[in-house]
Amino acid sequence: MSDPFREREKGFEAKFEMDEALRFRIVTRRNKLFGLWVAAEMGLSGSPADQYARALIEHDLTHGSADALTDKALADLTAKGVEVTRHRLDLRLSKLMHEAEASIRDEQVGGVRA
Repeated sequence: MSDPFREREKGFEAKFEMDEALRFRIVTRRNKLFGLWVAAEMGLSGSPADQYARALIEHDLTHGSADALTDKALADLTAKGVEVTRHRLDLRLSKLMHEAEASIRDEQVGGVRA
């Protein structure tokens, strides 16, 4: 006979894993969009823009905070002579988080996975 408490615990664990995987996909999508936006602000396009976006994704994976991501973007933009405020970057990151979440959730509803 199965233990109902153990089954419930397994259910919570499975939901937690699914939620974390979803969160990871959303944050990674946000970081890619942010990286492409920052690259465009620096005048990059095509392959160099994609490379920059990947570098920001890796930076976030290593440092694990939106502040570190914003700090890097601010430093890179400043080094290229682009005037931007931290506040503007924070707003862009927030907006892109909503876009990434909507995009991922739309894909899930449509049965498509990124």
